[in-house]
Amino acid sequence: MSPRKQPRDTPRARPAVRSVALLLLLGALAYSTWLLEVFLPTGLSPLSSYVSELAAEDQPYGTFFRTADLLGGLFVLLGAAAALIRLPHRGLTTAGWAGLVLFGAATVADSRLPLSCAPAADAACVARERAGDVPWTHAAHAFSSSIAIVGALVGMVLLTVVARRRADALPLLARTGPAVVAVELAATVWTLASVAAFDAGHGTWGLGVAQRLQLLSIAVWIALLACSLPATAAARGSTGAAVRRG
Repeated sequence: MSPRKQPRDTPRARPAVRSVALLLLLGALAYSTWLLEVFLPTGLSPLSSYVSELAAEDQPYGTFFRTADLLGGLFVLLGAAAALIRLPHRGLTTAGWAGLVLFGAATVADSRLPLSCAPAADAACVARERAGDVPWTHAAHAFSSSIAIVGALVGMVLLTVVARRRADALPLLARTGPAVVAVELAATVWTLASVAAFDAGHGTWGLGVAQRLQLLSIAVWIALLACSLPATAAARGSTGAAVRRG
């Protein structure tokens, strides 16, 4: 039987692609909840603080932001896992969805490993970190955050490449994905440089702006992917055309 006639490519698969799209969109929205800092008296500067400091245990809205991160990670994890189980995939497509699974799982872990204090806003917290007088969750949080970004980059780059190869299949992602990925890569380099400068005692180098741009790019890209999938299924009458070529 040819690949185009496999059961997964029939209209019966359309509910699956819609479910994946909905989960990804919910994940993107939950992952962007930190934007509410504009309206909340957090006491943290968006110019110099880590986004994860909003969810620190000693912050007034820590529980809220930790819960939002948990939900965001779960939604993306479930959506990407469902794509691997229910949608056709191979090669780069498989690796791209796996990257999003890793991103979702690491984000869930991130939410369960909060900072105990806000180092970019609290000199005493910085001193405790450098003296090793903070809970083990500080180091674990840094690790899980790094893994989440790696997973996001893998998914963003590979699935955007797939979309560009089949521009007729995922037109929205094919048109806008490369620009978002470019912003994400630039923001990641900026964030890494800012973290190195901060750790060396040379200021923040716009750390807060860099990381927020990094996280916003991830959320925007996931939303673009989510919006591309159901449009593809409706236009082509199958889910396979949207994600087959990898």
